[in-house]
Amino acid sequence: MKIPKILSLCAVFLLSLVLAISCNQSPNTKPSDTSQAVKDSTPIVMGYSSWPGWWPWYIAEKEGLFEANGLNVQLKWFDGYLESMEALAAGKLDANCQTLNDTISFAADAINGEVAVLVNDNSAGNDKIIVTAEINSVKDLKGKKVAIEEGVVDDFLLSLALEEEGMSRKDVEIVPLETGAAAAAFAAGKVDAVGAFPPFWLTALKRKGSKELISSKAFPGAIPDLLVVTQKLIDERPDQVQGLVNTWFDILEFIKNNPKKADELLAERANVSVEEFQQFKEGTRIFTLEENLEAFSPGDTMKHMPFAAKKMSQFMLDVGFIQKVPDLDKILDDQFVKAYAAGRS
Repeated sequence: MKIPKILSLCAVFLLSLVLAISCNQSPNTKPSDTSQAVKDSTPIVMGYSSWPGWWPWYIAEKEGLFEANGLNVQLKWFDGYLESMEALAAGKLDANCQTLNDTISFAADAINGEVAVLVNDNSAGNDKIIVTAEINSVKDLKGKKVAIEEGVVDDFLLSLALEEEGMSRKDVEIVPLETGAAAAAFAAGKVDAVGAFPPFWLTALKRKGSKELISSKAFPGAIPDLLVVTQKLIDERPDQVQGLVNTWFDILEFIKNNPKKADELLAERANVSVEEFQQFKEGTRIFTLEENLEAFSPGDTMKHMPFAAKKMSQFMLDVGFIQKVPDLDKILDDQFVKAYAAGRS
């Protein structure tokens, strides 16, 4: 009689063990399934390039912040900023990081539409015109060779600076080059001036006697840096557009709570040292939620993007950057920033 009793006790023990293991595993089933569902979902292909206000998206990739917001995001790095805008306009991306004036420039040709849903920052000095030692004013640029990535942000900055002095791009010799190549050409002594953003103006300033002539700091609000998505993405997957906006504010919270780790990741993405990265902080004003809400609202200053877009469009039309002004109401959409704000109240 002893053997059956032992067998019976073993059976009870094994059954209890199976139940315990099953119970312990069940809480992990949902997160695992959710994580797999995110990985199996159609990815959002999002472009970004070398600008301090856009490098923080790298933090989301490295720290799992996209996944935490239920997103499958494929970040695509572009060495050339212009290439990223061309890719979005051609329908090869679902989202991209670009400026307001460049979004206006490409809006008419974008096959899936282009809509700004978030302001990452304003350029506050990180877009620069770097010149040789003998050039001391914008007027001194007359007849000089200026290397610039034609038609994009620092070309716009150059045009604003020239216009302020009663000049135009016709008064200088434009040497059209991708920004990295433009900075290298200036450093090598092949041109007299260059328009560049980080980290490329570090290269330009290696030329002996070189200096900053003017920067975006002189034109507050003129260069808002944005997250731009396709109208198709908004129409088909609005919840995921909301997820991108939510992720951005999670990134800012991470930077606030982990400044050392954040600087290391941002420097890594920029391909510069942590010490060099510190030089870029002052020239980029990252926008708060409140500043985002203000930027999307109507107004009569460059702080307000509806106003700024009209001013930029007319200016670009006058200088031949665009052939016609696109429907500006279609390129700004504040619903996602407002929804994020409502969720916090």
